[in-house]
Amino acid sequence: MTNQKILIIDDDPDIVEAMRMPLEANSYNVVTASNGKEGLKMAKEEIPDLIILDVMMETDTEGFHVAYELRDEGPDSEYKDCRNIPILMITAISQQKGMNFSPKKDDTFLPVDDFIEKPVQPKDLLERTAWLLAAKK
Repeated sequence: MTNQKILIIDDDPDIVEAMRMPLEANSYNVVTASNGKEGLKMAKEEIPDLIILDVMMETDTEGFHVAYELRDEGPDSEYKDCRNIPILMITAISQQKGMNFSPKKDDTFLPVDDFIEKPVQPKDLLERTAWLLAAKK
């Protein structure tokens, strides 16, 4: 049993539920936020073991801004306790905007640990979640 805490930040309740179900079935404790502002607040309060973050929410780049806030290296960052939490970014941006991202080519540009395209398959979600949590240790 894992009981590790995962924060899902996504504005689509159907996507959130589709991710929540396999995660909870595999003994992960899932908390959710429906936008970036709420997600930042939850990250600071909950200090999850992993954050699953959507790119496009209220704005096309909201997820990027959340990732930058969470990774802020400044000594006065209000999210300094969240800096080392792995971030799995989920996105449909390549389908909707024609932009492609990958952690290999964009690791200096985007401070996230991995990307996964929507629609997210449960098997892929569970594999990447386990991999990111294992790498964190």
